[in-house]
Amino acid sequence: MNVTREEETLTTAVATAWESAQILAVVVAPTVAMGTVKRRPWAMRVGQALHIDRIAIRWLQRIRRYRRCDALLVRLPGRTLVVVLHHRAVSSILDETSIFTPDTHEKHAALVKFQPHGALITRGPIRSRLRDFNEAALQIDEPIHELAGPVSRLVYDETQALMSRTLRTKRCDWTTFEEGWWKTVRSVVFGPHAKRDTDAMDTLDRLRRSANWSYLTPRKWGRRDELGRRLQDHMAAAEKGSLAAYAQEGDPGNPDAWHQVAHWLFAFDAAGMATYRTLALLASHPRQRELAVSQASARPLWEPQTLPYLRASVEESLRLWPTTPFLLRDTTQALEWGSARVPAGTAFVIYTPLFHRDRERLGYADAFVPDAWLDGRARSEPGIVPFSSGPERCPGRNVVLLVSAEVLATMLCRAEFVPLRTPNLGPDAPLPATLDPFGIRFAVAALVDNDQAAATGGGKSLFGPGQRLH
Repeated sequence: MNVTREEETLTTAVATAWESAQILAVVVAPTVAMGTVKRRPWAMRVGQALHIDRIAIRWLQRIRRYRRCDALLVRLPGRTLVVVLHHRAVSSILDETSIFTPDTHEKHAALVKFQPHGALITRGPIRSRLRDFNEAALQIDEPIHELAGPVSRLVYDETQALMSRTLRTKRCDWTTFEEGWWKTVRSVVFGPHAKRDTDAMDTLDRLRRSANWSYLTPRKWGRRDELGRRLQDHMAAAEKGSLAAYAQEGDPGNPDAWHQVAHWLFAFDAAGMATYRTLALLASHPRQRELAVSQASARPLWEPQTLPYLRASVEESLRLWPTTPFLLRDTTQALEWGSARVPAGTAFVIYTPLFHRDRERLGYADAFVPDAWLDGRARSEPGIVPFSSGPERCPGRNVVLLVSAEVLATMLCRAEFVPLRTPNLGPDAPLPATLDPFGIRFAVAALVDNDQAAATGGGKSLFGPGQRLH
């Protein structure tokens, strides 16, 4: 089949053996090593030290200039890849679901280990039904979910508890934040009864670590069944006002519901890393922090708010450090792609850091610019896709941004955070292309008049002008 429209103007070069080896060594292997399904802290630490993503971005840019091509066709034993190099091809691929499916060979082998009937790894009518379930439960097009009232109250209460712990120790690290984040997520998804139950998440994490290896490790059927039982128990006990209860009210008795909830929890893991990185960015950018706090303090923090500046800050964090570095699509049929003919089952690879950090196109590529999401610059770029794009865009985008923005609002209105152990994230230098969230640590100081700050977001910094803790 011939693909028309913009694809006809694309040029595809066939990779040499050396270029194929470089793709695997510079782009694929380091990204896989850091964990595509569950991040590996040790590998993230090494990746940050070696500037892994910067190396990959620059190498792909050189290939694009030298070969004067928009895509690189890579033939490997048993697998054909098309590595996308030009922004205009990204939307063409993500928008065309009849030709490109997200149910790729590698993704299916990975995700089937913990969500065998997940929407991303099914096709046809079943996939449509599961997609409808997710879109309805998460209200894909609504900035403020119908459950925003109880959700915002839960987020506020759990984040206040997190802040009480950090203010006692005057320190915040990833372990402390992660514990509070997951109590919040479990409360939002299932209700407060689940916030202290870590067993289901521990089982899910073990399965996700196995899923990092895709088809190279065996499926653990017993552990996957255990995860299903635990999630189904939580869903049976889901409290009114939780996402799981809301989803089941709209589609009672759906036998595949727990598979979708497993994916929600998977996505909230990435959202936690994005939120923590956003905290580090705002702590390092006083002007942006002031704007965020000013907006957050306009109303009580437990009330649902759109918080557009904080949401834009989270999306900007995801632009700078995509939590999904590879967007993969398999072709469902043979087709002409630009100047090349590719067989059915070809994997199209979109390496998102290339497009999110493309200095050859974006004047703000390596800067923290939340305004780019508010004035339309980032949204108009077809290659900037922190929540994917097209019919397969993330149905939980607005729920994630609601929770992330409200967590940040409560934290920033309660205390001042000063990075202690992180690369330079300030506005005076290009931001690193790889940022290990697990190594970020803060000194934390309560704001003056903290009782008022806890309620409305007001308060005064205990740090003097320019003061920093070390």
